[in-house]
Amino acid sequence: SDVHTSAENPKAPHRPGGWVRGHHKDGGGYAREMPKCITAVAFARARSAEVSAMMKAVTKTTGSCHVFGALPKHMRRRAMSHNTKRLPCRLRDVANRMREKSLQSGSKKKKEQAKNKSRKARRRHNLLLEFNRRQRKNIWLETHIWHAKRFHMVKKWGYCLGDRPTYKCYRPSYRAMSSHCLLQDLSYYCCIELQGEEDRLLSALAQLTSKETGPTFAAVSSLSGQRQGSLVAYRANKYPSQPLGPVTFLWRPRARGCSRRQLWIWAHPTMKQDLLPELQAVCQCSEAVYPPALPAGIPAEVPIHGEEHPSGKSSETEQMTGTKRKRSGEDASEPPAKKILGDATRSPTTPVTWRSSTTGIVLNDLTMEIVRYRLIGPQSHAVLADILEAATECDEESGTQPSSLWWPEHCRDENKMNVHKQQADVYHALKGVYSTGELPPGTVLGLSVEDPRLTLPSNLSQNLADSTEVVTERTRLVLCSGGPLPGHADVPEAEEEKRRELMLRGVPEHCCQSPLWEKAVRDNVTQHKISEQELNRMRSEVLVPGSRLTPTPPQGRVPILLVHQPGKQVGQEMSCWGAGWDLLLPKGWGMAFWVPLVYRGVRIGGLHMGLKHSQNKGAPHFPHDYPDCPAGVRFQEEQEREFLVRFKRRPPAKRTNYVKHGCLAPFRCPWQQLAEEWELILVEGEERRGASQAQSAVMEEPMAPRREAPKPQSLVTVLSLPPESSQRLVGGRVASVLKEPSPQLPVTGALLVFLLPRNRKSLKLLSGWCGPTSSRGQRSGRVVAAPPLDRSAVARFLDAHEMSLVWVRLSLLSKGKPEVHAMVCVPTAEDLQLLSKGPGSSGPREPPHRDHVKSRIKPAATAAVPAKVDSSEEPEPDSDVTLGLWPDPLPSVASHCSRVTLGWVTQGDFSLSAGCGEALGFVSVAGLLGTLAEQSGGHRGVLLLRNPASLHYRFAKVNVEV
Repeated sequence: SDVHTSAENPKAPHRPGGWVRGHHKDGGGYAREMPKCITAVAFARARSAEVSAMMKAVTKTTGSCHVFGALPKHMRRRAMSHNTKRLPCRLRDVANRMREKSLQSGSKKKKEQAKNKSRKARRRHNLLLEFNRRQRKNIWLETHIWHAKRFHMVKKWGYCLGDRPTYKCYRPSYRAMSSHCLLQDLSYYCCIELQGEEDRLLSALAQLTSKETGPTFAAVSSLSGQRQGSLVAYRANKYPSQPLGPVTFLWRPRARGCSRRQLWIWAHPTMKQDLLPELQAVCQCSEAVYPPALPAGIPAEVPIHGEEHPSGKSSETEQMTGTKRKRSGEDASEPPAKKILGDATRSPTTPVTWRSSTTGIVLNDLTMEIVRYRLIGPQSHAVLADILEAATECDEESGTQPSSLWWPEHCRDENKMNVHKQQADVYHALKGVYSTGELPPGTVLGLSVEDPRLTLPSNLSQNLADSTEVVTERTRLVLCSGGPLPGHADVPEAEEEKRRELMLRGVPEHCCQSPLWEKAVRDNVTQHKISEQELNRMRSEVLVPGSRLTPTPPQGRVPILLVHQPGKQVGQEMSCWGAGWDLLLPKGWGMAFWVPLVYRGVRIGGLHMGLKHSQNKGAPHFPHDYPDCPAGVRFQEEQEREFLVRFKRRPPAKRTNYVKHGCLAPFRCPWQQLAEEWELILVEGEERRGASQAQSAVMEEPMAPRREAPKPQSLVTVLSLPPESSQRLVGGRVASVLKEPSPQLPVTGALLVFLLPRNRKSLKLLSGWCGPTSSRGQRSGRVVAAPPLDRSAVARFLDAHEMSLVWVRLSLLSKGKPEVHAMVCVPTAEDLQLLSKGPGSSGPREPPHRDHVKSRIKPAATAAVPAKVDSSEEPEPDSDVTLGLWPDPLPSVASHCSRVTLGWVTQGDFSLSAGCGEALGFVSVAGLLGTLAEQSGGHRGVLLLRNPASLHYRFAKVNVEV
């Protein structure tokens, strides 16, 4: 029997835990002597297994199945794979057999595998339902899918909008606005419709406006319907405080025998929540009209999440089977899902109409009911002329038979058809106008056109400049003088007269009418739109591919409105830059006009390019440049949170230390604090000036020569003092007031106290005091004669505009690029001497500040014995303190730096139109007038500009453009 020696040795140590791998110092408890006897069968079986394993390991090839594995690595060659003669003779036969086997297996036909369906085919059955579900949270425009494939999308104001393209196109977009055409989708703007008697509408809307700011709703040109108007709306009877924001409005032309008028008011979506209740209040429209309930058999268009698969099978299971999904009995009985048009976030039972029983005014919310496209550039006129064709009349058969379409019924009315023919003639004459900017601003033209998909070109037009002849200045002068164009002597004199009359007086009133104003026509056009499937079938039946589809289907006529958008209207430079057209369409026809416009070679812009368009025009952009409006306040709070999150995302060592740069608020602009501090500076200066005048009158000697009394206490002299003195005078007074509100400040009971003067007379006065409005002083325009800027003029202006900020444009005199929230400061006398050396001279530098915030954070983190700190001297909790940012409350914002602060920049960038850095922002009226009064004629209007992350000041010219 097999005897184990380890069991017989009592002295062998016992090792708990069983067998242990590796060498053991004490032998591991195993016997060291040779066994006394063995079992032959067991021994032979064990040795046989070892020999077979060794032979298998030697004969088996390693790695691949090729015979090269049998060779040592130093004998292997790459050429052996296709030339077996390089192998040793003992391996050639095996290599040849393997080569023949591989060739035979390659010649056999492989089994056909089931072809996977494309992504489009796999998602066809639930794609529409998925899109409808996703629109319940954020509103989608009709061009959303097109933008989502090419733009960075952002969720703003309850919409999903395209911000900027995924490809680099900043300069090409600017060139498109300057010399070609840029297209934007502005369908997210809210439209509010008012219907009622003209006098009652005007009396109600007069409470929201003031004649001091410019034309109102009652302007003659706008009231007739020939022009689109724009204004800044206020809360009822609250002018000049509590503004709501800018709006554009359009009156429907008067109809014969009808005294009721119709008005469309267009506003930004962030302003709708403030404007709509105000309109309901002034119009007394408190009776809500609820939409009719849906019939019991018709389901809602928006499906409930999770009910896309009634059978219980998931979409993944259906995709794996490789078979087409069949509709069950329940699915077959239900109507197919429809594409959502309009606002899908609103419940079907939410009222959109309000009426008043006392005034008879009806208010309708037409948000997302009308598509609005904006074409910017001198060739936007040529693009519209290329894709739009006036609708042709119906044939006799369709004109006599009753029809459910709107166009045959429209053709039966002779008066409407006469107006349509006159509109077509005006549109034909409009094609001969050289540039969009030559037309009167706000011109309106109503027109009925044919479906632009019928004339869609087969290829994308790459060169837009070839579609319009380049007309020189001499040609334009000849056109304005009434003579024939060079090379166009055969043009009839009557057409030239019509064209000149159109450029001078605009479109006649009766030609501004359009069926788009009628809700029944809009719904009819949307419901009877030709589907893409039917359109493709018609294209396949055309004899010549790519030719126009004729005859025009009866449902292929669309009513539209063309509204002229004026370009730059302020200043003396680049007049009419950025002019274009707005195209208004009925709901559902967005992509039908968008694709033909894209095929004409226009450039597409998003929200970012709309902001740059306003910057180049020198116009305030909503809500960025409206800090006194509720929407502007909400925007600034959202922008501050966004900038702060981006700032904290970086590690502390890689952040900009704004405390050392002397920037108190890099992510927001404390307008209220700035206005309060300058009001205190004004009060302090007046008190000291009065005391100085009284003292000088008592101590004046009659024999001494008369000289002007010193006035270091005046507002003007405060700004010209050295930095240390101005900080003591301004900061000492203000720092104490920031902790305790001063009773001297005016209290209006509103959330905001500061005001933005929008009185045109006051703005023109400020513009005249600032000097010529030209960038870098290159071209000085006409300067309106203004009264001299003395102390009495400043006092009278400030009495009328207390605690006011004014919107200004700043042009850098040297290199530099202004950024958002850059500081606008007052230059000292030494700084102006640097400017006298040359226009490209470098500005002063701000000395680095001490970081007090860091000293507050470090002791709190490294303190080891908190008992030694006195409770009365214990620092404030630093939970909200961020390294590199000033904590609240802020110290004096006007005197914190070595140069007194006047305001901040809301928009800034390098302007491609001016060829220098330009910024738009707000400054204190009191500080601006004091600075202008102290500066001489050559340096009047010169200020300093410093970015938040820089210590370098740049010289800039300030302009108040009206």
